[in-house]
Amino acid sequence: MIPPSAAVPSRAFVSLIGAGPGDPGLLTLRGQQALQAADVVLFDYLANPELLRHCPQAETIYVGKKGFSEYISQEQISELLVAKAQEGGGRRVARLKGGDVFVFGRGSEEAEACVRAGVPFEVVPGVTSAIAAPAYAGIPVTHREVARSFAVLTGNTKEGGAHYERLSGVDTLVLLMGVRNLDQIAADLIAAGRDPQTPAATVQWGTTPQQRAVTGTLATIAQVVREAGLQAPAVTVVGEVVRLRDTLRWFESAPVLAGPLAGKTVAVTRTREGASALSDVLRARGAQVLEVPLIRFAPAPDLAPVAAALHDFGGWLLLTSNQAVRALWTLLDEAGLDARALAGMKLAAVGPSTARSLAERGLKADFVPSTPGARHLAAELPVERGEATLHLTSQLAEDELERGLSARGVPYTRAELYRTEPAPLDPGTLERLRQADVVTLASGSAARHLAALAGTDFRVAAMGPQTADAAREAGFAQVIVAHEASLDALADAAAAVVEGMEGSGVQDAGRGQTRA
Repeated sequence: MIPPSAAVPSRAFVSLIGAGPGDPGLLTLRGQQALQAADVVLFDYLANPELLRHCPQAETIYVGKKGFSEYISQEQISELLVAKAQEGGGRRVARLKGGDVFVFGRGSEEAEACVRAGVPFEVVPGVTSAIAAPAYAGIPVTHREVARSFAVLTGNTKEGGAHYERLSGVDTLVLLMGVRNLDQIAADLIAAGRDPQTPAATVQWGTTPQQRAVTGTLATIAQVVREAGLQAPAVTVVGEVVRLRDTLRWFESAPVLAGPLAGKTVAVTRTREGASALSDVLRARGAQVLEVPLIRFAPAPDLAPVAAALHDFGGWLLLTSNQAVRALWTLLDEAGLDARALAGMKLAAVGPSTARSLAERGLKADFVPSTPGARHLAAELPVERGEATLHLTSQLAEDELERGLSARGVPYTRAELYRTEPAPLDPGTLERLRQADVVTLASGSAARHLAALAGTDFRVAAMGPQTADAAREAGFAQVIVAHEASLDALADAAAAVVEGMEGSGVQDAGRGQTRA
C-alpha cells in the first residue's frame, strides 16, 4: 500500500489524462498541455504511443495492462505514480489512460492513491471509446427517432440477467471489454427480455486505421465476431441505431484508408528531442505511426576547438545534418552572436533537408550536391585549389567525406560540435517496435542504434543510398531505399516494403533497381 505523506514536495503533481480511443487527434488540448509540462509519463496499452511526441522531454514508463493479462498490477501502478511524483524535489507526472479516465479505467483508484499520499492531482477527461468507436463506424448512440437513451456496460457477466433487466428501458447498450464474453452477454440480454433480432455491431480498434466493424443481431453477433476474427479492444453496440451504419458509415471508406499503408504500423526513428515531420506524411496515407527515439544529442564536452576553428575561417563550412545546423546556432547564440558571424564562409549542405534548416535561419546554402550524401558532397564540392574545408559534426561521423576530399587533395578539418548518443527504449516501445510492418531510417547512426537496441529483424525503408548501405553493414537484410531524399519518397519506400517489394538486396523504390 502507498503510505500517506505529510510533507510532499510542493512541485509534485499528477495529471490523470484520458488519452482517447486511439486516434491521436482526439486528445484534448488540456491533455496535450499536461503532457508538454510533464517530467514523467506513465502510459498503458490502449494509450496511442504517438501521443508521446508531445512530451519528448519526459521520462516515459510503459505500464501495460493488455486485455486479461497484466504487465503490472493496478496497485503497483498507483504506487509508481505516487513515487514518481514524490521523487527528488517533486515532479510533474502525467498518467495516460486509454479512453476516459473515469469510464471503466480505474482512474478513480489512482486518484484515491494521490489523495492518500497527499499528492495534488487533476483529472483531464478524454473521449471515451463508448461513443467514439461507434461514431467512427457510422453508428450514433442516440437518434431522435429511435434512441433517446444509452447505457455503457462492461463485459463483466457476474451480475447476469437481473442486471440487464434493470436496463430494459434503455434504447442503446454499449458494451466495453465484452468480446470474450459476448456469447454469454447476448444470452443474458435475450433472457432479460431483449429481442434476439435487435441489430448489433462490434467495432475493433475504433478510430484507428486498423478499425474493423461487423454487424448482425443480438442472437448472431457473437458468431459473426468469431468468424471475422475480431478481438479486443472492441466495442459492441446493441440497438436500432446500428441500422444507421448502412447510410452513415464514413471512416472506413475515407481516402486515407485506401493506400498500401492504410492500417499498417510504420516505425519512424527519430531523435529524442524532436518529433518527425515524416510522421505527418505517413498519417496522411493512413499509416499507424510509432515514433521511436533511437538517438539523442548532447553538446560536445569541449567546444573550444570548434570556436577556434571558426575564428577567421574563410573556406567551405560543411554541414551534414540538421542537428549540425541547430548545434551551430546554439553555439552562436550562447556566444552572443548571430548569422553575421559566418560572413566570409561558404556554406555546403549535404542535402535539401539540411539546406532547408539553413534557410529557416535566413541563410542560403552555397552548394548542395545533386544527390544527397557525404560521398556526393565530397565529389561535387566546387572547391578551389588550396581552399580549406571545415566539417562540423558529431563524434560518430563516418570518414567518407574526409576520404573523398582527401583523394582530391582538398584540405579537410573536422570539429566535434555535438555528440550522438543512444536513447534507451522502454519495454512497451520495444514491444510495439517489433510488431511494426516497416521501420524508416534517415541516417546511418539510426541504423546502427536500432541494430544495437533491438536487433536487425526488421523490414527497413532508408533515406538515401548511404543510409541503406549503413543499414546493410549493421546487419539488416531487407532494405528498400527511397529514390530521392524527400519525405514523400521515404513514405513511398515504406509503402513498397509493405507491398512486398523487399528482397535480400537494397532496392530503389520507384525505379526497381537493386543495389549490389
